[in-house]
Formats: sequence, structure tokens, C-alpha cells
Amino acid sequence: MEKPKYHIFVCASFRADGDPKGACHKKGSVALLPYIENEILDRGLDAQITSTGCLKACDHGPVMVVQPQGHWYGKVASEGVVDEILDAIEDNGSAESYLIQ
Repeated sequence: MEKPKYHIFVCASFRADGDPKGACHKKGSVALLPYIENEILDRGLDAQITSTGCLKACDHGPVMVVQPQGHWYGKVASEGVVDEILDAIEDNGSAESYLIQ
């Protein structure tokens, strides 16, 4: 497998003991994973998605991080927000409205 151009991390709030306690999980981040995966495929993006343990940005949850840009996005709670972020990736930009500063 070749390294993808983009790596998208979605906080699933899992803690070391495996319990999903955080805000991202409770706000539906895990439910968005299949949608994000399908959009990546449909758009032909050279990207991989990974669900993560807690990213310690609960106040901004659900959180998505896009590498290699290093963009941290908050309030990623709907397919519409995901679309805006993926559109920005395709345009080599960022979805400014959702960036965590």
C-alpha cells in the first residue's frame, strides 16, 4: 500500500480503557465514518480515514484532523460539514468556518 496524500482522523472519544466517554462520540462522530469513507471513494480522493481515541479537544467536538495540512476542524456534526471540508481538501484550501484556532 502506498501512503495516501491525505490522512483524515476522526475523534471517536475512546479512552485508554476502551470506553467512549467524550463529546465527539456522544455527538455522532462515529456515525459519520461510513459517510466520510463513501465520499472519499466517490470523489476519488487519495485519502485514508482513521477513527482515533480522544483528541482532547472536547469543547470543539466532533473533531476531524486533516494531514498533512494539520487542519483541525471542530463541530463536524453533519454530512454537510463533512462535504465542506472535503470540498476544501479538493480545492487545496481549508473550510475556514470550522477550523479550530
